[in-house]
Amino acid sequence: MSQGYQVIARKWRPQKFDEVVGQDHVVRTLKNAIEQNRIAHAYLFVGPRGTGKTTTARIFAKCLNCEGGPLSEPPEDSEICKAIMAGTCMDVLEIDGASNNGVEQVRALRDDAQYAPSQGKFKVYIIDEVHMLSTGAFNALLKILEEPPEHVKFVFATTEAHKVLPTIVSRCQRFDLKPIPEDLIRERLALICKTEGIEADEDALKAVARLADGGMRDSQSILDQMIAFCGTKITEPDVLQVYGLVSGEHINELATSIATGNHPRLLELSDQFDASGQDFYRALVDLQARVRQALLEAVRGGGKTTSLGEELSTESLTRLLDSLRQSESGLKFGLSEKVNFEVALLKASEECRARAIDGLIRELSSIAENLPETADEKKND
Repeated sequence: MSQGYQVIARKWRPQKFDEVVGQDHVVRTLKNAIEQNRIAHAYLFVGPRGTGKTTTARIFAKCLNCEGGPLSEPPEDSEICKAIMAGTCMDVLEIDGASNNGVEQVRALRDDAQYAPSQGKFKVYIIDEVHMLSTGAFNALLKILEEPPEHVKFVFATTEAHKVLPTIVSRCQRFDLKPIPEDLIRERLALICKTEGIEADEDALKAVARLADGGMRDSQSILDQMIAFCGTKITEPDVLQVYGLVSGEHINELATSIATGNHPRLLELSDQFDASGQDFYRALVDLQARVRQALLEAVRGGGKTTSLGEELSTESLTRLLDSLRQSESGLKFGLSEKVNFEVALLKASEECRARAIDGLIRELSSIAENLPETADEKKND
């Protein structure tokens, strides 16, 4: 019987620490802990979805339980390692915190942890979405976390660390996994395409990386969908069409029109986006990224930049960026996306070109200080 199709996100899931992208600070610390035999009993991995929390936990469990381990680079042909990565090892238990969040499940885990491992050196419990545990379940977990058996290791993963009890966090080593930079996502996607025989232009991969919002798994799922849509050749217009993205050229034109006060062109572009079924919210997010880029250029250039078609100061760009940011919630939850988008653009343009009151006061004060003294003032002196 032939094996079914395996999605890219599963097929290209990292199998060792060196394949984990964008989390060098976590990988380095874990590898050093293994090599120096300073392995803690509990770890907490925090970060956005698709950044490698569960994958890193699996690789860590593999390093602990491989033959001759713990080893920071376990052998690839190890049967235990293969079982761990496949999720079939009896000594590495992956538990979904959302569906096993009661006191009884945690008590069962606590009882099971007392027994020695059957294959490797350690029993490793990986609890995903640990913030979903009830308060009672957290309290049931406290005792074993405080005094765990030597053969037990816990790895918790969560996207919402603020929901995890402080008493749990204080008993763990915490690692914050960061959103993965777009250039690293693009490089990984380029490698996948090359290996899989997919021809994807660089602008298409940039668009996919932009869509992923720092999540490697999301980018690979998007790439999978684009392969299904396009076949073996993917171009930027295909990605823009499928996901309703606004092109980089139009984002630049939006930013320039805002900076120069070209309101008719802003409305024309809005009509174009509406007719093409493009995502207004995503356009606003991409526009913020472009304005932020201009702001950084102004900071590096001594306080001013002309990259948006008109000379703007850091003060103007900051007000512009703040205005766009404040419009986000109104656009996302308002009744008419198009109207809210147009209002956001026009307000941002006015904010950008207006003069701040405190700046005007400083200028007027400076002018007043440099004026020649009048006859009355001289008499008073």
